[in-house]
Amino acid sequence: MRYTLMLLAAAGMVACQPAEQTTPEPEAAAPAEATEPTASEQLDAVLAAQPDEAKARYQYRNPKETLEFFGVEPGMTVVEALPGGGWYSKILLPYLGSEGQLIGAAYALDMYSLFPFASEAFMQRQQTWTTDWPAGAEAWRGDDGAEVVAARFGSMPAEVDGTADVVLMIRALHNLARFQSAGDGPYLDTAMGDAFRALKPGGVLGVVQHHARDDMPDDWATGGNGYLKKQTVIDAATAAGFELDSDSDVNANPADQPTAEDIVWRLLPGLRTSEDDAELRAELEQIGESNRMTLKFVKPAG
Repeated sequence: MRYTLMLLAAAGMVACQPAEQTTPEPEAAAPAEATEPTASEQLDAVLAAQPDEAKARYQYRNPKETLEFFGVEPGMTVVEALPGGGWYSKILLPYLGSEGQLIGAAYALDMYSLFPFASEAFMQRQQTWTTDWPAGAEAWRGDDGAEVVAARFGSMPAEVDGTADVVLMIRALHNLARFQSAGDGPYLDTAMGDAFRALKPGGVLGVVQHHARDDMPDDWATGGNGYLKKQTVIDAATAAGFELDSDSDVNANPADQPTAEDIVWRLLPGLRTSEDDAELRAELEQIGESNRMTLKFVKPAG
C-alpha cells in the first residue's frame, strides 16, 4: 500500500511540472517591394554614365541643377534648340526614356547662309540635317532612350504645336538676335513664336544664355559677340506671350568680366583668341566658361 501511494505521489509531482516551452519560428520577412528610382536618381545615373570629357564641363554647365530648375522629367517631350554635337542631347535622350521624345530644332536655312563659314558644302549638309541628325542621334539613345526627331525654326511642322512640355534654348539665342538686330530677318521673334506654339499650356521655356552686364554698350550686346542682356531676352520672350516665372544664378560666373573688345569664344571650350599666346590662354582657362543667365518662362495655362 505504501509503495502504491509513493508511485501515485511521484506521478502527481510529474503532472504538476510545467510543460516545456517551445519558441515559435519567426515568420519570414516579406521581400521588400522594388521601388522605382526618382527622377533625380535617374538623372544622376545618366550623368554618371557620360564620358569624362563631358563631365569636365559639369562645373560650368551644371546640367543636373539646370534641368531640374526647368522641370525636365522622364517621359516628357522636349524641344532642344541647336542641339549640334549633342552635349545635352546625350543626357536628355536616356533621361527622358522610352516614353519621352526629343525634338532637335535648328536655325532656318536662310539664316545659316548668313554665316561667313557657310560654304556650299556646309549648306548642302544643312539641306538634309532634319533627317541626318536624328539618324546620328540614334546612337545616343541607349537601350531605352527617347524618340528623336528634328525640325527647323521658321518651318516647325504643325503637328508639333501644343505637344512639348519644355523648350530648351541653351546658348542658342545670340545668333538669332544678332541677325535680327542686323535687319536680316525676324529670326529671334520667329524662334520664340515657334517655341510658344510648340508648348502645351503651362509648358516651360528654359533659357541659358551668355549674359552681358547691364553697363555694357547696347551695340556690343546684340549677339554678335555671343552676349545678350537679360532684358533683351525677357522682352523677346514676353513679346511672344511667355511670362517670366523665375531666374537662377546656377550658371553664373562672376569671373567672366568681358570688355567691349571681347567675344565669348575667347573662353572655354574654344579659347579662340589665345592660340598663339600661352600666358593669355592660361589666364582665360582660369576664368572657365562664360557668365550665363538662366531664365524660366511659362506659357500661360489660360
